[in-house]
Amino acid sequence: MLSPHSWQKSSFSGGDKGDACVEVAELDTHIAIRDSKAPARATLAFPAEAFTAFIDALKHTASAAN
Repeated sequence: MLSPHSWQKSSFSGGDKGDACVEVAELDTHIAIRDSKAPARATLAFPAEAFTAFIDALKHTASAAN
């Protein structure tokens, strides 16, 4: 089970309270994500390799847009 200290919020969180983002938690073989505005709701977990590929694709898309 994940403790409240397991979750990390992006330093790029927007809004006055810094709650306009997702939070991530690193597990043994997976990365869990949740909505920072509704932490008690559902959590998604992805294999670490798939999450890394997803983030890399986002970075590539963002850099190509600039």
